[in-house]
Amino acid sequence: MESYLIYIGVAITTILLPGPAVMLTINNSIQKGLLKSFAGILGISLAILLVAIISATSLGVVLASSAVAFNIIKIAGSVYLIYLGIKMLRSEVTNNITKEQEGSFLKCFMDGFLVSVSNPKAVIFFMSIFPQFIDLTQEYTQQFILLAATFSFLVIVIHTIYAVFAFYAKSRLSSRNDNAILNKISGGVFISFGVGLAASGK
Repeated sequence: MESYLIYIGVAITTILLPGPAVMLTINNSIQKGLLKSFAGILGISLAILLVAIISATSLGVVLASSAVAFNIIKIAGSVYLIYLGIKMLRSEVTNNITKEQEGSFLKCFMDGFLVSVSNPKAVIFFMSIFPQFIDLTQEYTQQFILLAATFSFLVIVIHTIYAVFAFYAKSRLSSRNDNAILNKISGGVFISFGVGLAASGK
């Protein structure tokens, strides 16, 4: 139980750190509304759960050991982040409503899913952290499911908090100019994340 509580602390700290998924949740909440931001959060959480599962399989070992496989996924992820950034930079604002608000729940879900699942470093993260909290004298599968499900659940909780705060902060961004500035900042951040991911190593 003590090690599990430590794991929760590590997971919370990791999820709280600003990254592409957090920025997407905040941007969705402000630009598309609270309900659509929840669709994105579910996409992020499901992707994280999938990545955690991959990290426990032979595919995770391949991604961790093969530079080619790692780089393919890394480049794909960086291209997608840059694509999202350019979309935000180019989105038009009319009467305080951006055209991005027209996106469907499925589109928000897929954006969240793709942002998280296309980051190969997440596999490396889970492969490095899970062994620290798994008791080899106990049954492996149940422990793994608990750790993966806990992380995914915490993603939903913490991103929901981000989304709610961002939604209520939206009232301070009441002008067309404020929304345009937010789009440019968010777009620039996503492009920076994409370039940073492409330039990074394992």
